Amino acid sequence: MIINDNDYFYMQQAIELAKLGRFTTSPNPNVGCLIVKNNQIVGTGYHQKAGLPHAEVYALNMAGKAAQGATAYVTLEPCSHFGRTPPCADALIRSQIKRVVIAMQDPNPDVSGNGIKRLRDAGIEVIVGVLAAQAESLNKGFLKRMRTGLPYVQLKLAASLDGKIAMASGESKWITSSIARQDVQRYRAQASCILSTRMTVQTDNASLTVRHAQLPDDIKQIYPPENIRQPIRVIIDSQNQLTGEENIFKQLGEIWIVRKQDIAINKPNTQLIIESSPQNHIDLVHLLTLFGKKGINSVWVEAGAHLAGALIEQDLVDELIIYYAPKLLGHNSNDMCILPNLQKLSMAPNFQFESTTMVGEDLRVVLKRR
Repeated sequence: MIINDNDYFYMQQAIELAKLGRFTTSPNPNVGCLIVKNNQIVGTGYHQKAGLPHAEVYALNMAGKAAQGATAYVTLEPCSHFGRTPPCADALIRSQIKRVVIAMQDPNPDVSGNGIKRLRDAGIEVIVGVLAAQAESLNKGFLKRMRTGLPYVQLKLAASLDGKIAMASGESKWITSSIARQDVQRYRAQASCILSTRMTVQTDNASLTVRHAQLPDDIKQIYPPENIRQPIRVIIDSQNQLTGEENIFKQLGEIWIVRKQDIAINKPNTQLIIESSPQNHIDLVHLLTLFGKKGINSVWVEAGAHLAGALIEQDLVDELIIYYAPKLLGHNSNDMCILPNLQKLSMAPNFQFESTTMVGEDLRVVLKRR
């Protein structure tokens, strides 16, 4: 089983195809497929939405009889089980594909290794591991949920150069530029849910929706407004202070209210999650575990210093995204996170820089926990 240069070339194109589904596939993974015969692409496909055909089916339908004796390039192991759709491994076998190149094995226990085995048992040559790192980055949320039961957590903060997120009065509109806020829309649109707090919702009059008009042009060209999926908005309200009259309840999309008591808010598309842990505060580990059970792959957090600090302190943040504005707010302003138990420098949460990018006049810094 030999990997050649063409395998990398075509797998790269399959990965680019998979990216087209990143705003619509949740809770399913992003998957792309290319079918190549005699160095000609005869079929392409990507998974678009849960319940619709998988990438391999679209590519095979395009290829038709040309799939016989061809090579399929797939960014994730073809499924081998009946879910909402039939097994893709069986479809590849029926097409008489000769060779399948797979970027990475699927950690989903319903699939893991079974699709590869089924293909090999049918006499098809299977190669696994081509551009695996790139394929891994396509589905950080799905893969973490399959491996750990927890979603991938991205914590977003907008801060001044001295690490302040608001004036002492609470005024925070707007620390960063409109271009930075447009960049946030791209992240929101890819998330399964947006996690915030009652304080943020009421103080900022927040809607926490994806605004199609503010999305970058490259996304708007692919996705019309009706095709953009609104992430579930999850609001922690442990003191039952939301009234139902806030701006967030006037927007389209599903809302989950997290409370410690069975006191619901009677609004459309709004449901109550009761967090009954014995502590006064919400048990964040338990809440994220619940998200995983409900098929939430990724959580985008937009909240104040208390929730940000709690998530960081409990080592629940996979990715920290900070937009730094070229401003100084001074020592009386509000800090970006509160870490009350931090006593020594050796206890400080330690991150590593992933990227730094200018976004308009602001600097976006992406970090991952060491």
